[in-house]
Amino acid sequence: MKSSSHVLPLGVLTALLLSQVCSGIKWLTLSQTTSYINQTQHCKRLSGLVSSQVQLCRSNLELMQTIVQAAREVKKTCQKTFADMRWNCSSIEIAADAQKYPPDLDRGTREAAFVYALSAATISHTIARACTSGDLRLCTCGPIPAEIPEPGYRWGGCADNLHYGLMTGSKFSDAPMKMKRSGSHANKLMHLHNSEVGRQVLRESMVMKCKCHGVSGSCSIRTCWRGLQDLREIAMDLKTKYLSATKVIHRPMGTRKQLVPKDIDIRPVRENELVYLQSSPDFCSKNEKLGSVGTQDRQCNKTSMGSDSCDLMCCGRGYNPYTEKLVERCHCKYHWCCYVTCKKCERIVERYVCK
Repeated sequence: MKSSSHVLPLGVLTALLLSQVCSGIKWLTLSQTTSYINQTQHCKRLSGLVSSQVQLCRSNLELMQTIVQAAREVKKTCQKTFADMRWNCSSIEIAADAQKYPPDLDRGTREAAFVYALSAATISHTIARACTSGDLRLCTCGPIPAEIPEPGYRWGGCADNLHYGLMTGSKFSDAPMKMKRSGSHANKLMHLHNSEVGRQVLRESMVMKCKCHGVSGSCSIRTCWRGLQDLREIAMDLKTKYLSATKVIHRPMGTRKQLVPKDIDIRPVRENELVYLQSSPDFCSKNEKLGSVGTQDRQCNKTSMGSDSCDLMCCGRGYNPYTEKLVERCHCKYHWCCYVTCKKCERIVERYVCK
């Protein structure tokens, strides 16, 4: 008897292949999770996770709420950091069941470089801070520095546990790029490199923080610890790297292919620079194929000389004015003791939106 062979239709085969390829930042859709993750069977229901991330979820349920918080922080921070530019990180919000991100974050652009770096920094930052606040039982405060403090200073408090944050955060966020079927080798190298740049900026954000002690606020002695800067400052450092990112190509170097700068390929890629493979559109007009939503109806600043100016934001198309009524607190008075009363004042402000 002759065995029959079944050939899958091209569309079905493509869908199956795509199901094995998960965007390295698809875990950011966890920001839409509303239920509390406290049972192992919840892990396989979470969207955007690859198998190794599901395993991490099952073995460390307590950590998942912190990772959900990190996903929300990435989205909020990215959109706030780029609110004054044509590309405003709006594409980071995709449906949980979407197969992949829009082209601006899926094609190896400098925008993707920023989001991967920010994601890697944020998940480690959030975990490190959760150790400090006592939200995670698996970790405690960071170690006390070995160096002896200056006179008038002493080590104390609770340091952010950066080591645990980096170790655990990278294990989770890098997992998709370490799968066999995770897109092109060039994209994997790019995303892993930019993720490490994000973690490097996070390491450099560790500063000494102190609290004063003494009679009548004399600050005769300071208790100090090592703490991370706020995420918004880390994001601004990464934005600077985004603006000076280096375009790279994937080509043989010795026995294997590596990323090298496209225009200055006599030097290797630097460890502290963001890199990208594909040039971005100008984001002036809507173009779904390129991942551009355009700047029509975006608010602009008529008096600004920066990227949020009406000339730059509107790409020379012009802008329309409109007025808005604002109700604000005013004429506030402090009453002893201890409350403040205010009146409500109205004022009309003029706004501008791109044509």
